[in-house]
Amino acid sequence: MPFYYRLGEIPHKRHTQFRKPDGSLYREEVMGTKGFSGIESILYHHNAPTQIKHVGIVRDLSLEYEEPSPLRYRHLNTFAVNPPVEENDPIMGRIFMLGNEDVKIGIANPNKPMDYFYRNADGDEVLFVHYGEGKLETIFGTIPYRKGDYLVIPVGTTYRIVMETDQTRFLVIESSDAIVTPKRYRNEHGQLLEHSPYCERDIRPPQELVTHNEKGDFEVRVKLRDQLNSYLFGFHPLDVVGWDGYLYPWAFNIADFEPITGRIHQPPPVHQTFAGNGFVICSFVPRLFDYHPEGIPAPYFHSNVDSDEVLYYVDGNFMSRRGINEGSITLHPMGLPHGPHPGTIEASIGKKETNELAVMVDTFRPLRVTKQALTCEDEKYVYSWLE
Repeated sequence: MPFYYRLGEIPHKRHTQFRKPDGSLYREEVMGTKGFSGIESILYHHNAPTQIKHVGIVRDLSLEYEEPSPLRYRHLNTFAVNPPVEENDPIMGRIFMLGNEDVKIGIANPNKPMDYFYRNADGDEVLFVHYGEGKLETIFGTIPYRKGDYLVIPVGTTYRIVMETDQTRFLVIESSDAIVTPKRYRNEHGQLLEHSPYCERDIRPPQELVTHNEKGDFEVRVKLRDQLNSYLFGFHPLDVVGWDGYLYPWAFNIADFEPITGRIHQPPPVHQTFAGNGFVICSFVPRLFDYHPEGIPAPYFHSNVDSDEVLYYVDGNFMSRRGINEGSITLHPMGLPHGPHPGTIEASIGKKETNELAVMVDTFRPLRVTKQALTCEDEKYVYSWLE
Protein backbone atom coordinates (compact mmCIF):
# COMPACT_ATOMS: atom_id res chain seq x y z
CA MET A 1 0.00 0.00 0.00
CA PRO A 2 1.45 3.39 -0.92
CA PHE A 3 0.86 5.37 2.27
CA TYR A 4 0.30 5.20 6.03
CA TYR A 5 -3.31 5.35 7.22
CA ARG A 6 -5.27 5.02 10.45
CA LEU A 7 -8.89 4.77 11.59
CA GLY A 8 -10.58 4.62 14.98
CA GLU A 9 -8.93 4.69 18.38
CA ILE A 10 -5.41 3.38 18.99
CA PRO A 11 -2.96 3.76 21.91
CA HIS A 12 -0.08 6.24 21.80
CA LYS A 13 2.54 3.47 21.53
CA ARG A 14 2.26 0.05 19.91
CA HIS A 15 2.41 -3.07 22.10
CA THR A 16 1.31 -1.13 25.18
CA GLN A 17 -1.79 -1.33 27.36
CA PHE A 18 -4.97 -0.17 25.65
CA ARG A 19 -8.00 -0.60 27.87
CA LYS A 20 -11.76 -0.58 27.36
CA PRO A 21 -14.04 1.65 29.45
CA ASP A 22 -14.59 -1.30 31.80
CA GLY A 23 -10.85 -1.63 32.41
CA SER A 24 -10.23 -4.81 30.39
CA LEU A 25 -7.70 -4.87 27.58
CA TYR A 26 -8.40 -4.59 23.89
CA ARG A 27 -6.70 -7.40 21.97
CA GLU A 28 -3.84 -6.22 19.76
CA GLU A 29 -3.21 -8.02 16.45
CA VAL A 30 -0.23 -7.40 14.19
CA MET A 31 -1.27 -8.28 10.62
CA GLY A 32 1.72 -8.31 8.29
CA THR A 33 3.15 -9.83 5.14
CA LYS A 34 6.49 -11.47 4.30
CA GLY A 35 6.99 -12.53 7.90
CA PHE A 36 7.77 -9.30 9.73
CA SER A 37 9.64 -7.70 6.80
CA GLY A 38 6.67 -6.70 4.62
CA ILE A 39 4.00 -4.07 5.10
CA GLU A 40 1.75 -4.42 8.14
CA SER A 41 -1.05 -2.91 10.16
CA ILE A 42 -1.87 -3.21 13.85
CA LEU A 43 -5.51 -3.77 14.80
CA TYR A 44 -7.24 -3.59 18.19
CA HIS A 45 -10.13 -6.01 18.77
CA HIS A 46 -12.84 -6.30 21.39
CA ASN A 47 -12.23 -10.06 21.35
CA ALA A 48 -9.25 -12.33 20.85
CA PRO A 49 -9.36 -13.34 17.15
CA THR A 50 -8.22 -16.86 18.09
CA GLN A 51 -11.43 -17.83 19.93
CA ILE A 52 -12.83 -20.43 17.51
CA LYS A 53 -15.95 -22.42 18.47
CA HIS A 54 -16.06 -24.88 15.58
CA VAL A 55 -13.98 -25.83 12.53
CA GLY A 56 -15.16 -27.45 9.31
CA ILE A 57 -14.50 -27.80 5.59
CA VAL A 58 -16.90 -26.27 3.07
CA ARG A 59 -15.42 -27.59 -0.19
CA ASP A 60 -12.41 -27.96 -2.43
CA LEU A 61 -11.92 -24.93 -4.70
CA SER A 62 -9.31 -26.40 -7.04
CA LEU A 63 -9.92 -25.56 -10.67
CA GLU A 64 -10.52 -28.24 -13.29
CA TYR A 65 -8.66 -27.46 -16.48
CA GLU A 66 -9.30 -28.66 -20.03
CA GLU A 67 -7.33 -31.49 -21.54
CA PRO A 68 -4.33 -30.49 -23.71
CA SER A 69 -5.53 -28.87 -26.94
CA PRO A 70 -3.98 -26.91 -29.84
CA LEU A 71 -2.51 -23.51 -29.01
CA ARG A 72 -4.95 -20.91 -30.36
CA TYR A 73 -6.66 -17.60 -29.80
CA ARG A 74 -9.64 -17.95 -27.45
CA HIS A 75 -12.84 -15.96 -27.00
CA LEU A 76 -15.09 -16.57 -23.99
CA ASN A 77 -18.56 -15.00 -23.89
CA THR A 78 -18.93 -14.83 -20.12
CA PHE A 79 -22.47 -13.45 -20.25
CA ALA A 80 -23.51 -16.92 -21.46
CA VAL A 81 -22.22 -18.64 -18.30
CA ASN A 82 -24.83 -19.73 -15.79
CA PRO A 83 -23.66 -19.28 -12.18
CA PRO A 84 -24.68 -21.81 -9.50
CA VAL A 85 -28.26 -21.16 -8.50
CA GLU A 86 -28.12 -22.37 -4.89
CA GLU A 87 -25.03 -20.44 -3.77
CA ASN A 88 -24.77 -17.49 -6.10
CA ASP A 89 -23.29 -15.00 -3.64
CA PRO A 90 -20.17 -12.86 -4.36
CA ILE A 91 -17.82 -15.65 -3.21
CA MET A 92 -19.47 -19.01 -3.90
CA GLY A 93 -20.81 -17.72 -7.22
CA ARG A 94 -17.36 -17.06 -8.69
CA ILE A 95 -16.70 -18.84 -11.98
CA PHE A 96 -13.05 -18.99 -12.98
CA MET A 97 -12.11 -19.06 -16.66
CA LEU A 98 -8.31 -19.03 -16.65
CA GLY A 99 -5.51 -19.76 -14.22
CA ASN A 100 -1.87 -20.60 -13.57
CA GLU A 101 0.47 -20.70 -10.57
CA ASP A 102 0.33 -16.92 -10.14
CA VAL A 103 -3.19 -15.77 -10.90
CA LYS A 104 -6.78 -16.90 -11.44
CA ILE A 105 -9.22 -14.91 -13.56
CA GLY A 106 -12.99 -15.27 -13.39
CA ILE A 107 -16.32 -13.54 -13.12
CA ALA A 108 -19.14 -13.31 -10.58
CA ASN A 109 -22.73 -12.32 -11.24
CA PRO A 110 -24.19 -12.74 -7.74
CA ASN A 111 -27.84 -12.36 -6.78
CA LYS A 112 -27.74 -13.66 -3.20
CA PRO A 113 -26.31 -11.97 -0.09
CA MET A 114 -23.40 -13.33 1.90
CA ASP A 115 -24.56 -14.78 5.23
CA TYR A 116 -20.94 -15.29 6.30
CA PHE A 117 -17.61 -13.45 6.14
CA TYR A 118 -14.69 -14.38 3.90
CA ARG A 119 -10.91 -14.33 4.06
CA ASN A 120 -8.53 -15.29 1.25
CA ALA A 121 -5.30 -16.59 2.80
CA ASP A 122 -3.80 -17.60 -0.56
CA GLY A 123 -3.07 -14.08 -1.79
CA ASP A 124 -4.41 -10.65 -2.71
CA GLU A 125 -7.58 -10.08 -4.73
CA VAL A 126 -8.72 -7.43 -7.17
CA LEU A 127 -12.45 -7.20 -7.84
CA PHE A 128 -13.36 -5.00 -10.79
CA VAL A 129 -16.96 -3.76 -10.56
CA HIS A 130 -18.41 -4.10 -14.07
CA TYR A 131 -21.69 -2.80 -12.72
CA GLY A 132 -23.49 -2.54 -9.41
CA GLU A 133 -23.20 -0.58 -6.18
CA GLY A 134 -22.74 -1.61 -2.58
CA LYS A 135 -20.33 -1.78 0.33
CA LEU A 136 -17.17 -3.74 1.00
CA GLU A 137 -17.33 -4.34 4.77
CA THR A 138 -13.93 -5.28 6.23
CA ILE A 139 -12.07 -5.45 9.53
CA PHE A 140 -10.39 -2.21 8.42
CA GLY A 141 -13.66 -0.40 7.80
CA THR A 142 -16.21 0.06 5.04
CA ILE A 143 -15.53 1.06 1.42
CA PRO A 144 -18.57 2.01 -0.70
CA TYR A 145 -18.13 0.70 -4.25
CA ARG A 146 -19.62 1.68 -7.60
CA LYS A 147 -19.39 0.84 -11.28
CA GLY A 148 -15.81 0.96 -12.55
CA ASP A 149 -14.13 0.44 -9.17
CA TYR A 150 -11.12 -1.74 -8.63
CA LEU A 151 -11.36 -3.16 -5.10
CA VAL A 152 -7.87 -4.18 -3.93
CA ILE A 153 -8.15 -6.61 -1.00
CA PRO A 154 -4.94 -7.72 0.76
CA VAL A 155 -4.32 -11.34 1.73
CA GLY A 156 -5.85 -12.28 5.07
CA THR A 157 -8.48 -9.52 5.10
CA THR A 158 -11.80 -10.58 6.59
CA TYR A 159 -14.60 -9.04 4.55
CA ARG A 160 -18.16 -9.25 3.32
CA ILE A 161 -19.68 -7.75 0.16
CA VAL A 162 -23.07 -6.10 0.67
CA MET A 163 -24.82 -5.53 -2.66
CA GLU A 164 -27.23 -2.59 -2.91
CA THR A 165 -28.43 -3.00 -6.51
CA ASP A 166 -30.48 -5.66 -8.26
CA GLN A 167 -27.65 -6.50 -10.66
CA THR A 168 -23.98 -6.82 -9.76
CA ARG A 169 -21.11 -8.13 -11.84
CA PHE A 170 -17.43 -8.50 -10.94
CA LEU A 171 -14.30 -9.42 -12.82
CA VAL A 172 -12.37 -11.46 -10.22
CA ILE A 173 -8.57 -11.59 -10.16
CA GLU A 174 -7.04 -13.75 -7.44
CA SER A 175 -3.28 -13.50 -6.98
CA SER A 176 -0.86 -15.85 -5.23
CA ASP A 177 1.04 -12.83 -3.87
CA ALA A 178 0.79 -9.08 -3.32
CA ILE A 179 -0.82 -6.74 -5.84
CA VAL A 180 0.94 -3.37 -5.86
CA THR A 181 1.31 -0.16 -7.83
CA PRO A 182 3.82 -0.34 -10.72
CA LYS A 183 7.40 0.16 -9.52
CA ARG A 184 8.32 2.57 -12.30
CA TYR A 185 5.64 4.97 -11.10
CA ARG A 186 6.97 5.09 -7.49
CA ASN A 187 9.92 6.91 -5.97
CA GLU A 188 12.24 5.39 -3.35
CA HIS A 189 9.78 6.33 -0.61
CA GLY A 190 6.81 4.66 -2.31
CA GLN A 191 5.08 7.87 -3.40
CA LEU A 192 3.50 7.84 -6.84
CA LEU A 193 5.44 10.07 -9.23
CA GLU A 194 4.26 12.92 -11.45
CA HIS A 195 4.21 10.77 -14.60
CA SER A 196 2.03 8.12 -12.95
CA PRO A 197 -1.43 7.78 -14.55
CA TYR A 198 -2.99 8.08 -11.09
CA CYS A 199 -1.94 9.29 -7.65
CA GLU A 200 -2.80 8.94 -3.98
CA ARG A 201 -5.70 11.39 -4.33
CA ASP A 202 -7.46 8.84 -6.52
CA ILE A 203 -7.10 6.02 -3.96
CA ARG A 204 -10.02 5.49 -1.57
CA PRO A 205 -9.13 3.66 1.65
CA PRO A 206 -11.85 2.77 4.19
CA GLN A 207 -13.56 5.96 5.33
CA GLU A 208 -15.70 4.61 8.15
CA LEU A 209 -14.79 2.06 10.80
CA VAL A 210 -17.97 0.35 11.98
CA THR A 211 -17.19 -1.53 15.21
CA HIS A 212 -19.40 -4.47 16.16
CA ASN A 213 -19.47 -6.00 19.62
CA GLU A 214 -22.41 -8.38 19.23
CA LYS A 215 -22.31 -11.93 20.55
CA GLY A 216 -23.77 -14.89 18.67
CA ASP A 217 -22.70 -17.36 16.01
CA PHE A 218 -20.76 -15.84 13.11
CA GLU A 219 -19.14 -17.84 10.31
CA VAL A 220 -15.87 -16.88 8.63
CA ARG A 221 -14.86 -18.90 5.56
CA VAL A 222 -11.10 -19.00 4.92
CA LYS A 223 -9.54 -20.06 1.62
CA LEU A 224 -6.05 -21.58 1.82
CA ARG A 225 -4.34 -23.84 -0.72
CA ASP A 226 -7.61 -23.96 -2.68
CA GLN A 227 -9.56 -25.41 0.26
CA LEU A 228 -12.44 -23.45 1.72
CA ASN A 229 -12.59 -23.84 5.49
CA SER A 230 -15.35 -22.80 7.87
CA TYR A 231 -14.77 -21.25 11.32
CA LEU A 232 -17.49 -20.40 13.79
CA PHE A 233 -16.94 -17.55 16.23
CA GLY A 234 -19.04 -16.46 19.19
CA PHE A 235 -18.71 -12.77 18.32
CA HIS A 236 -18.97 -10.51 15.29
CA PRO A 237 -15.66 -10.68 13.37
CA LEU A 238 -15.67 -6.94 12.54
CA ASP A 239 -14.93 -5.98 16.16
CA VAL A 240 -11.96 -3.68 15.54
CA VAL A 241 -12.02 -0.34 17.39
CA GLY A 242 -8.96 1.11 15.69
CA TRP A 243 -5.94 0.33 13.55
CA ASP A 244 -3.02 1.92 11.75
CA GLY A 245 -0.41 0.91 9.20
CA TYR A 246 0.22 0.32 5.51
CA LEU A 247 -1.82 -2.85 4.93
CA TYR A 248 -5.52 -2.33 4.19
CA PRO A 249 -8.05 -2.62 1.33
CA TRP A 250 -8.63 0.27 -1.02
CA ALA A 251 -10.61 1.28 -4.08
CA PHE A 252 -9.60 3.00 -7.30
CA ASN A 253 -12.02 3.85 -10.10
CA ILE A 254 -11.00 3.16 -13.69
CA ALA A 255 -12.43 6.58 -14.65
CA ASP A 256 -9.62 8.16 -12.60
CA PHE A 257 -6.93 6.47 -14.71
CA GLU A 258 -5.35 9.19 -16.85
CA PRO A 259 -4.25 7.64 -20.18
CA ILE A 260 -0.74 8.23 -21.48
CA THR A 261 -0.82 9.14 -25.17
CA GLY A 262 1.85 10.07 -27.72
CA ARG A 263 2.60 11.26 -31.22
CA ILE A 264 2.75 7.63 -32.38
CA HIS A 265 1.10 4.52 -30.96
CA GLN A 266 2.13 3.80 -27.37
CA PRO A 267 2.91 0.22 -26.23
CA PRO A 268 0.63 -1.67 -23.81
CA PRO A 269 2.77 -0.95 -20.68
CA VAL A 270 1.47 2.65 -20.64
CA HIS A 271 -1.89 1.19 -19.60
CA GLN A 272 -0.47 -0.66 -16.58
CA THR A 273 -2.42 -0.05 -13.38
CA PHE A 274 -1.23 -2.77 -10.95
CA ALA A 275 1.54 -5.32 -10.73
CA GLY A 276 1.40 -8.84 -9.28
CA ASN A 277 3.86 -11.69 -9.02
CA GLY A 278 4.02 -13.02 -12.59
CA PHE A 279 1.36 -10.72 -14.07
CA VAL A 280 0.22 -7.13 -14.58
CA ILE A 281 -3.23 -5.49 -14.71
CA CYS A 282 -3.87 -2.71 -17.24
CA SER A 283 -6.73 -0.30 -17.93
CA PHE A 284 -7.85 0.65 -21.44
CA VAL A 285 -9.90 3.84 -21.07
CA PRO A 286 -11.32 6.50 -23.40
CA ARG A 287 -8.38 8.49 -24.79
CA LEU A 288 -7.15 10.63 -27.68
CA PHE A 289 -5.42 8.80 -30.49
CA ASP A 290 -1.90 9.41 -31.75
CA TYR A 291 -1.33 12.81 -33.31
CA HIS A 292 1.45 12.12 -35.84
CA PRO A 293 0.04 13.23 -39.23
CA GLU A 294 0.67 9.74 -40.65
CA GLY A 295 -0.01 7.83 -37.46
CA ILE A 296 -1.98 4.58 -37.35
CA PRO A 297 -4.17 4.54 -34.21
CA ALA A 298 -4.85 0.78 -34.34
CA PRO A 299 -2.23 -1.30 -32.52
CA TYR A 300 0.43 -3.01 -34.60
CA PHE A 301 0.69 -6.78 -34.82
CA HIS A 302 2.89 -8.05 -32.02
CA SER A 303 4.18 -11.34 -30.68
CA ASN A 304 3.84 -12.12 -27.00
CA VAL A 305 6.81 -14.45 -26.99
CA ASP A 306 6.89 -14.63 -23.19
CA SER A 307 3.43 -13.45 -22.15
CA ASP A 308 -0.25 -14.42 -22.37
CA GLU A 309 -2.63 -11.50 -22.96
CA VAL A 310 -6.15 -11.51 -21.50
CA LEU A 311 -8.67 -8.76 -22.21
CA TYR A 312 -11.99 -8.32 -20.41
CA TYR A 313 -14.26 -6.04 -22.43
CA VAL A 314 -16.29 -3.68 -20.25
CA ASP A 315 -17.92 -1.09 -22.47
CA GLY A 316 -17.64 0.88 -25.71
CA ASN A 317 -16.30 -0.12 -29.10
CA PHE A 318 -12.93 -1.84 -29.01
CA MET A 319 -11.64 -0.52 -32.31
CA SER A 320 -9.14 -3.29 -33.14
CA ARG A 321 -11.55 -6.22 -32.60
CA ARG A 322 -14.63 -7.66 -34.31
CA GLY A 323 -17.22 -10.00 -32.84
CA ILE A 324 -16.47 -8.95 -29.26
CA ASN A 325 -19.26 -8.29 -26.78
CA GLU A 326 -19.57 -6.64 -23.42
CA GLY A 327 -18.31 -9.20 -20.90
CA SER A 328 -16.16 -11.04 -23.46
CA ILE A 329 -12.77 -12.41 -22.42
CA THR A 330 -10.12 -12.98 -25.08
CA LEU A 331 -6.92 -14.94 -24.57
CA HIS A 332 -4.03 -14.38 -26.97
CA PRO A 333 -1.35 -16.84 -25.84
CA MET A 334 2.41 -16.61 -25.99
CA GLY A 335 3.87 -18.20 -29.10
CA LEU A 336 1.32 -16.68 -31.49
CA PRO A 337 1.40 -13.13 -32.91
CA HIS A 338 -1.80 -11.17 -32.56
CA GLY A 339 -3.20 -7.84 -33.60
CA PRO A 340 -6.07 -5.98 -35.26
CA HIS A 341 -8.80 -7.77 -37.16
CA PRO A 342 -8.97 -7.28 -40.94
CA GLY A 343 -10.20 -3.85 -41.93
CA THR A 344 -9.68 -2.25 -38.53
CA ILE A 345 -6.23 -0.80 -39.34
CA GLU A 346 -7.43 1.24 -42.30
CA ALA A 347 -10.64 2.13 -40.49
CA SER A 348 -8.68 3.62 -37.59
CA ILE A 349 -6.72 6.09 -39.72
CA GLY A 350 -8.01 9.61 -39.21
CA LYS A 351 -9.92 8.76 -36.04
CA LYS A 352 -9.27 11.19 -33.18
CA GLU A 353 -10.29 9.20 -30.10
CA THR A 354 -11.58 5.91 -28.76
CA ASN A 355 -14.28 5.23 -26.19
CA GLU A 356 -13.26 1.67 -25.36
CA LEU A 357 -13.19 0.45 -21.77
CA ALA A 358 -11.43 -2.81 -20.94
CA VAL A 359 -9.27 -4.50 -18.30
CA MET A 360 -6.19 -6.39 -19.45
CA VAL A 361 -4.19 -9.03 -17.58
CA ASP A 362 -0.81 -10.02 -19.01
CA THR A 363 0.80 -13.08 -17.44
CA PHE A 364 4.40 -14.27 -17.72
CA ARG A 365 3.55 -17.93 -17.39
CA PRO A 366 1.05 -19.72 -19.65
CA LEU A 367 -2.58 -19.69 -18.62
CA ARG A 368 -4.81 -22.75 -18.69
CA VAL A 369 -8.48 -22.70 -19.65
CA THR A 370 -10.95 -24.20 -17.17
CA LYS A 371 -13.61 -26.73 -18.11
CA GLN A 372 -16.28 -24.23 -17.03
CA ALA A 373 -14.97 -21.75 -19.60
CA LEU A 374 -15.50 -24.22 -22.44
CA THR A 375 -19.27 -23.83 -22.07
CA CYS A 376 -19.06 -20.24 -23.33
CA GLU A 377 -16.21 -20.45 -25.85
CA ASP A 378 -16.55 -19.06 -29.37
CA GLU A 379 -14.64 -21.78 -31.21
CA LYS A 380 -14.61 -19.79 -34.47
CA TYR A 381 -12.61 -16.93 -32.96
CA VAL A 382 -9.25 -18.44 -33.92
CA TYR A 383 -10.23 -18.09 -37.60
CA SER A 384 -11.63 -14.54 -37.33
CA TRP A 385 -8.48 -12.97 -38.84
CA LEU A 386 -9.12 -14.60 -42.22
CA GLU A 387 -9.94 -12.00 -44.85
